[in-house]
Amino acid sequence: MGLRQLPAKQTRIGRRQQIDPDGARPWVCPARGAVNLRTRLAIAGGSVVAGALVLVSVVLYPAVNANLRGQIDNTLVVAAGQAPNVAAAIKAKFRDVNGEPGFPTVPLGIGSTQLQIVPEPVRIGPSTEFVDITARDVAVADGIEGAYFRDAVYNGVVYRVYTAQLPDSPGTLVRTAIPESDPAPTLRELAWLLAGSTVAAGLLAALASRLAARRVLRPVHQLTETVELIRRTGDLSIAIPADSRDEIGRLGAAFAAMTAALDESVGAQRRLVADASHELRTPLTSLTVNLELLAENPADAQAPLLAAEALGQAGELTTLVNDLVDLARYGQAPYHTEDVRLDLVAERVAGRAARRAPQIEFELAVAPTLVHGDPDALERAVANLVDNAVKWSPSDGRVRISVTAGTLEVADAGPGIPDSDLEFVFDRFYRSPAARAHPGSGLGLAIVRQVAEAHGGTAEAVPCRSGALLRLVLPTCFEHREP
Repeated sequence: MGLRQLPAKQTRIGRRQQIDPDGARPWVCPARGAVNLRTRLAIAGGSVVAGALVLVSVVLYPAVNANLRGQIDNTLVVAAGQAPNVAAAIKAKFRDVNGEPGFPTVPLGIGSTQLQIVPEPVRIGPSTEFVDITARDVAVADGIEGAYFRDAVYNGVVYRVYTAQLPDSPGTLVRTAIPESDPAPTLRELAWLLAGSTVAAGLLAALASRLAARRVLRPVHQLTETVELIRRTGDLSIAIPADSRDEIGRLGAAFAAMTAALDESVGAQRRLVADASHELRTPLTSLTVNLELLAENPADAQAPLLAAEALGQAGELTTLVNDLVDLARYGQAPYHTEDVRLDLVAERVAGRAARRAPQIEFELAVAPTLVHGDPDALERAVANLVDNAVKWSPSDGRVRISVTAGTLEVADAGPGIPDSDLEFVFDRFYRSPAARAHPGSGLGLAIVRQVAEAHGGTAEAVPCRSGALLRLVLPTCFEHREP
């Protein structure tokens, strides 16, 4: 039974929209009603001021209330102390039902203060003239207990009552009272004043905070617009404002450094791709031609030669690809680091080179030098320097290798480097006109510079009268560990 492909409607493949992996997700929606930073700062500023005023009001209102209550109590005590004088003045004018001098038992109004004198004998019970007389009142009149304050209700009015013994009159009771509603208007006005001040101050603080935030956050707004412009256009060369010296200026400087590094990285990647494509094109073309010739006439007498050339070109491609991989790898931060004896690395590399090129004389002048880095990367860099010297040295030439204080130098007796090429010899795929006749990918010295920069060092070609002198400088372990 054969296989039959189902139409798109049945497989549901046609219904699903293709999604760009680097694009925005259609199901991710921007937040609606989001409050911007200026508004949040305004709300925060207004809330802080309003909260502070609420706290002040919570403390101030009870304090004022207690102060007014204390003033009322003092007024009652003073009025009770003046009761004998008031009683004497009124007694001379007041006559009881028998025509004898006396004192009215109903409270007398002196301003807002009520004054009542209860002559002896003071008895417990209800009073139609004022608040009821309690057992404690009787004890105060008899001198058993001291004067005291209390809150009492009479005819629906709450009074603050002070009860004491009439001075110099044992058994006689004096009571002074003030309606507690008297300070209420003052407290009510205070409450409205505090509430209005809190609301008004909160709103003013919010407005001031928003205006201040607008000014303070203006650099952030400019930075945001610049970053969004970079995101939209993809142009990493757009200047990012970083004029101020505060935290926002530091943030702008960090963004500027980041975009500059990204721009350099993207440019380096593009140049690497272009250079690699150019370098790969020639050996691939030659290899293709040789293979086509072999395919057309396998029995040709030149077939072994063509096969050998194809293998050689394949080897060049392999070397080029390996160098590209190493260039990308050593361009990153070292992922495995340890203390490395650079002098011992130079001795190992020189020993291997001497076995491969016995016609070359190697001269070593090394001193113990300890550096910190990736041992494989450092050995590859030293090997590339030595291989470059061997390639350019005559058959009976001499290669001098010296290591001291974190500096490694490799000198050869070859034709040397023209002054115009000194600054370019460590560039990727750079090959001088004289070097194009020699095998190589043009990446060996570029790898040396990548390793040096990844370890915080430098690589340079030093001018000299004869031959070439290449120098690799790396920080020593003592420089790494300095505080």
